[in-house]
Amino acid sequence: MVSRLRNPYFWAAVAILLATVYLSFGTYVGWFQLGFLVGPYRFNHWTSWIGFLFVALYAPLYHILKRRYPKRAKALLGTHVIGNLLSFLLISVHFASQLGRPAQFFPDLGTGIILYAMVTIMVATGILQRFQIAISFFRKWRFLHTSMATSFYLVILVHVLQGLGFL
Repeated sequence: MVSRLRNPYFWAAVAILLATVYLSFGTYVGWFQLGFLVGPYRFNHWTSWIGFLFVALYAPLYHILKRRYPKRAKALLGTHVIGNLLSFLLISVHFASQLGRPAQFFPDLGTGIILYAMVTIMVATGILQRFQIAISFFRKWRFLHTSMATSFYLVILVHVLQGLGFL
């Protein structure tokens, strides 16, 4: 427990999670208006795409690089944890903006709510693993974390195709 409290990544994770809650709540209740256009799409969509791209690209890259460069595994893990938490922040802002839309413009949340639940489970199990919380369940956290990451790719494909009007 003491080593966790001295770990700068732990405190960075806590800070990012607190910022996620604050920014998501603020977006949901309308403190932050993120529906303005940036090019052809709304800013809140860009946030989710940036978050998605990091998760989608860095997760498999991390898996490959940590085996290829084992001496850099700690730095790669740090990038994995902090990068995915920042991606979760961006995705949460998008999700909150969707939930905060007026009733007449409320979106169909089908795959979006499933994706958000999956990403939340990935973040929670990742934190439990990284900071060795409830270590007796480590193998279960790892299985759930990996399963959600794999499923994420399948569901995001459907979500994007629905959002672009192909499905």
